[in-house]
Amino acid sequence: MTTGGTAVLIPVKAFSVAKVRLAAVMAGPERERLARAMAAVVVGAAHPLPVAVVCDDPAVADWAHERGAEVIWSPARGLNAAVTDGVAHLSTMGFETVVVAHADLPLVTELASIPIPGAVVLAPDRRRDGTNVAAVPAGCGFTFSYGPGSFPRHCLEAARLGLPLAIAERADVAWDVDVPDDLSYLTREAGQDR
Repeated sequence: MTTGGTAVLIPVKAFSVAKVRLAAVMAGPERERLARAMAAVVVGAAHPLPVAVVCDDPAVADWAHERGAEVIWSPARGLNAAVTDGVAHLSTMGFETVVVAHADLPLVTELASIPIPGAVVLAPDRRRDGTNVAAVPAGCGFTFSYGPGSFPRHCLEAARLGLPLAIAERADVAWDVDVPDDLSYLTREAGQDR
């Protein structure tokens, strides 16, 4: 992995247990295929930036290596700690900016235009509740606080650190998949293919 500049960090949960909130409408193998497919879209959208996957699952690590991504092993740490570990690791490698992009963004087209040097850039979900993408200066000590309400918390964190804040309002980044209603993008995409 070439260091310096910007890297993309993608936290990826074990595919076999991903997206359990979709269990009412999707069987386990189908959820696993969906999680893999969405994660592959996000890795592709990172190009030409270097990619690191933070995970605690050997199958995810193998999957990431197959796609040319650096693997940052962070066992049993939870999302916030895993992302913090990943950003810290990339900082020690010499990266100045890290773009944290979640692995459930099926419509994302590219990530390289999101970061602004020296600033925090947040891309909220379409409900303006969660944070789908966050670009942060690697060594700034940003405290990640994912979960419901993470977008306003991350805005406050940028203010606490005294860093400029920009909001990236992009439809392709705003659409994530957490609950059954979020799958409507599949219907929309299928309709466009006809």
